[in-house]
Amino acid sequence: MTITAPTGEDLCEAEFAQVVEVLDVAQTVTVLCHVQPDADTIGSGLALGLVLERKGVSVQVAFSRPEELPESMAGLPGLHLLVPPASVRASVDVLVTVDVGSIGRLGDLANRLDGADRTIVVDHHRSNSEFGAINVVDESAASTTALLARLFDFWGVEIDRDVAHCLYAGLVTDTGSFRWGGPSTHVLAARLLETGIDGDAIARQLLDTHPFGWLPMLSSVLGSATLVREAADGRGLVYAVIRRSDVGNLRSEEIESVVDIVRTTADAEVAAVLKESERGGWSISLRAKSEIDVSAVAESLGGGGHRLSAGYTSSDSSEQTVAALIAALG
Repeated sequence: MTITAPTGEDLCEAEFAQVVEVLDVAQTVTVLCHVQPDADTIGSGLALGLVLERKGVSVQVAFSRPEELPESMAGLPGLHLLVPPASVRASVDVLVTVDVGSIGRLGDLANRLDGADRTIVVDHHRSNSEFGAINVVDESAASTTALLARLFDFWGVEIDRDVAHCLYAGLVTDTGSFRWGGPSTHVLAARLLETGIDGDAIARQLLDTHPFGWLPMLSSVLGSATLVREAADGRGLVYAVIRRSDVGNLRSEEIESVVDIVRTTADAEVAAVLKESERGGWSISLRAKSEIDVSAVAESLGGGGHRLSAGYTSSDSSEQTVAALIAALG
């Protein structure tokens, strides 16, 4: 059964009803987040986990890699539900993925899909491959946590302070501190703040707190940034390369933050950051200001994402990877 949400702010009741019907009778549930987790996938996983735990369900929340949760998310409620990959049950009544666009984004935990009686995908990426038995995908949602908030309302679940904290974490990060998103995004934010959470502190911890080592890394990486004015039909591409030698002991969130600095370049519509991975090859983050759909570009290179924020991986050299990106941009 495939249930795909129509474009728009609201999902029809029948679609949410299918999900609620499955979860209401489940005794064991695994909630999986994507590799290199951000606050939207972890916030979604913990929010759903807390809701299920309160209903008496035995629930686990997990992600495949890295080994440790990013430090910026250490203050999220529900962390007691997180288990290491090796401890994730092989068999379960229901497995739910949150903010996961494809099976590959589950990493080494992809095999847990085979041990679930039912699988549910909840996501807001346009490029979602709909790999679940039930797929609830709404690309108009500002974040997967925003989509879950609507599910909780349909379900009659109370969004208390702890759940609101998790939902707000995904909302504030996936909207770039509310720079993106329509009126409903701000309405939801106001509702979550009314539970008593400290929105300023949550945003500061997730987005504006870095160790001193982040500054010299930025100096090195940004000093080598390159502008390709003729790329993207003359609208411009700016890119920077982060090599393993630049990283040192910095956390993944420090590395991920670089693209949002590079994207401020006024001379380029598209920004890209190539991040050298520990396993070899590159992870590429793309951002666009307004005119180019970088999710389509990422899809053409084997990845996916949103219209203004997307990514993919490459096993080629950095020079070959940049050349392929310029060709894909046109």
